[in-house]
Amino acid sequence: MSVTIDKIFAASPVTTRGQPTKLSTDVKGERIAYASGKSVFVRSIDDPSNCKQYTGHTAQTTVARFSPSGFYIASGDASGSVRVWDSLEAVNTKGEYHIISGRINDIAWDGDSQRIIAVGDGRDRFGHCITADSGNSVGEVSGHSKVINSVAIRQMRPLRAATVSDDMAMCFLHGAPFKFNSKSTGLHKSFVHDTAFSPDGNTLVTVGADKRIQLYDGKTGEPTKTIGENEHTGSILAVSWSSDSKRFVTASADQTVKLWDVEAGSVVKTWKIGADDGINVQDQQVGVVWPHGRTDGLIISLSLSGDLNYLTEGSSKPIKVIQGHNKSITALGGGSDGKGNTLWTGSFDGRVCSWDVSSGVATAIDGQTHTNQVTEFATISGRTYSVGWDDTLRIADESAKTFTGASLKLAAQPQGVASSSDGTVYVATATGVEIYAQDKLAGKLDIADGQPTAIAAHGALVAVGTGAHAVRLYKSTGTTLTQTAEVKNSTAPISALAFSRDGALLAAGNTAGKIYAYKVGSGELALATDRWSAHTGRVTGIAWNAQGTHAVSGALDTNVFVWSLAKPGARVKALNAHKDGVYGVAWVDGDKKVASAGGDAAVKLWGVEGLQ
Repeated sequence: MSVTIDKIFAASPVTTRGQPTKLSTDVKGERIAYASGKSVFVRSIDDPSNCKQYTGHTAQTTVARFSPSGFYIASGDASGSVRVWDSLEAVNTKGEYHIISGRINDIAWDGDSQRIIAVGDGRDRFGHCITADSGNSVGEVSGHSKVINSVAIRQMRPLRAATVSDDMAMCFLHGAPFKFNSKSTGLHKSFVHDTAFSPDGNTLVTVGADKRIQLYDGKTGEPTKTIGENEHTGSILAVSWSSDSKRFVTASADQTVKLWDVEAGSVVKTWKIGADDGINVQDQQVGVVWPHGRTDGLIISLSLSGDLNYLTEGSSKPIKVIQGHNKSITALGGGSDGKGNTLWTGSFDGRVCSWDVSSGVATAIDGQTHTNQVTEFATISGRTYSVGWDDTLRIADESAKTFTGASLKLAAQPQGVASSSDGTVYVATATGVEIYAQDKLAGKLDIADGQPTAIAAHGALVAVGTGAHAVRLYKSTGTTLTQTAEVKNSTAPISALAFSRDGALLAAGNTAGKIYAYKVGSGELALATDRWSAHTGRVTGIAWNAQGTHAVSGALDTNVFVWSLAKPGARVKALNAHKDGVYGVAWVDGDKKVASAGGDAAVKLWGVEGLQ
């Protein structure tokens, strides 16, 4: 029996309101790279489910840039470190260099893929120039008095570089080695967010919070003309050139992306992201990239929500929107059909997404979503029930991909949710179990002597895990719960429960990483070895396959294990499956694969072979 990575459904780029988020594409326009959490994701533009994840950073990543050759990526993080690594497999680190004492905001490569300049927010300096293969110094970044937001390098000789900063200035560098040459001040009236050289090297552009677009001579750094004043009504956060150097696009907090003709100095096309008649902060555009090497003229912009918008001149709205999570995924559940074709995920910020397993496409659920961490899902008859730390139970229509009706307020913070085949929904809270029938509160069970920590249901059976290290079994009448048994084998509080699909077995995981499998009828342990005990952290999710012969588990120790009931020692493992822990597991694709989700905001599919 073995487990191998099959697919990665990538996290969305992490965004911050009022700050630009850098996007980068390779020389052929086939792949896009961006920072998310402590990872960098490299994904196919045409098939977003085709993805690689680089996990070499130990701090929050902030930027990733393809080299002009396309073979390497340089990425920076919040600690001031830059890593250079192989872009094809996203595993082989070529070099790690500490550049500044604070956040790296941007990185630029020279045209030979040999030198890089990294800039950001440091105490003693705001950036540095190094060789990509050895980290040797090839110049210095100076002239600014505040944090540097962006850097660009001219891709042909003579080498030139430009940096822009919160001090409202643009500094022009000559190289190599790179040295300060001149400084343009008084043009921008506020923070300068982004800068870029045209591919032919003749023009430099800067954009900023004053809604101004300033052009310069690419060889001398002399200002040439200003365009676009009063066209954008919000800060301009990003700019990107077309491959022919005749046009560029800008992304703004006014929810628009604008295409500009350089010679005419005018807008050619405007895309408004989101509703035309409303203002939604999450639709602010914080990043944009114009992939070179393509023939379809595709432009990709980034919304504050983390959505990637695919734009073309022939359409006034995005032709495709790539959605997902950019905060830790804290809950994972399957669709109500039980076939493993759909996954539901919820994240730390309350966002809920539905995933098509075959295509890897996510759809963010419309309507009033949770305002805090999503805890767990339960599905029944085309409806998905979710509970979160906003102390509510919310209901989503699986086919319409939208929340329905009003949220149901819970008596206390929920620990989990479960549903039975008759449509009854059970919510475990810090004080007891609430019973919902036809989406209304139908009954309540107070558990004063053992705080509920997990819940599972099958038919008329309801299992409740407690902080008193016990699992209690109840029989449900739809409005009341009557206790029938209690099992106290666990050495720590119960953190996850799962019935097998025929209801004959119950798996219970605890905060110490141990998993117990019980025979429901007798309450006896179903394992000769009495437990599965390889996890070293809190068990966060357990799921049985259809036959009840194998179970998959995930835990905060970052690992995913597939266990065999017949051969307890024959477990297989996916170590370090998710940075910062695994928060949910499920069987998908007819139980041929396992899905997991976790702290890296990604969903991963694992192929499982040789089940026995």
